[in-house]
Amino acid sequence: MKAIPLPTQLLAAAALALAVAFVPAASFAEAKIDEAAPAFTLKDVDGKERSLADYKGKTVVLEWTNDGCPFVKKHYGSGNMQALQKRWTEKGVVWLTINTSAEGKQGHLSPAAAKALMAEQKAAPTAYLFDGDGKVGKLYKAQTTPHMYVIDGEGTLRYMGAIDDKATVDLSDVPKAKNYVEAALAELAEGKPVTTKATRAYGCSVKYAD
Repeated sequence: MKAIPLPTQLLAAAALALAVAFVPAASFAEAKIDEAAPAFTLKDVDGKERSLADYKGKTVVLEWTNDGCPFVKKHYGSGNMQALQKRWTEKGVVWLTINTSAEGKQGHLSPAAAKALMAEQKAAPTAYLFDGDGKVGKLYKAQTTPHMYVIDGEGTLRYMGAIDDKATVDLSDVPKAKNYVEAALAELAEGKPVTTKATRAYGCSVKYAD
C-alpha cells in the first residue's frame, strides 16, 4: 500500500513534540525537599559563570538577598549573616549569595556596587551571584529576602525557608533565635538527617522583574 505523505504542518508539529519530549526533565524541575536541587548557572561580581554543578560533593547554601530590605539589614547589621558565612565556609561549605532584584527595583546592584557592599559589610560568601531575570529565583520559588536553602554533597535539597524563627527586624532578636540554617548545616556535618526541613520564609518580597 502506498504511503500517504503527511502535510508539512503535521510533520513540523511531530518534530516539535519529539524535541520537547527529549528535553531533560531537570530543565523544568522546581525545588523540592529531599529531591535533586535544580541546576543553574549565574554570573558573579567578576562576570565569571558559576554553576551549582561546580560544587558537586560539597554542601551548598543559597542565600537570597536585597540590601535595601530591613530583614536583610537585621542579619548583616548584627553581623549574623557574615558570621554564618565565615564559620561554615571555613569548614568547606559553599555559600552562594544571590541577588534577584531586577533593574530599577529595590536591591538591584551593579557588580562594582555589590563588591563595595560586600567589603563594607565584611561579607564572606563563596560568591555573590546575579539573577536579574529571576529565572533561578522562580526555579527555587524564592519569595523573600532572606530566603535560605541548604543542599547536601549529593546535590539534594535538604532545607528551604527562613534563616531563623524570629520574624522581626529587631537586631536584639538574633541571639535569641533558633537558626534553622545553622542547625541544618550542623546535622549534615555530623552525618545526621536534617530535622527541620522546611519553614515559612520571612522578609521582604523578592523584587522580580515585571
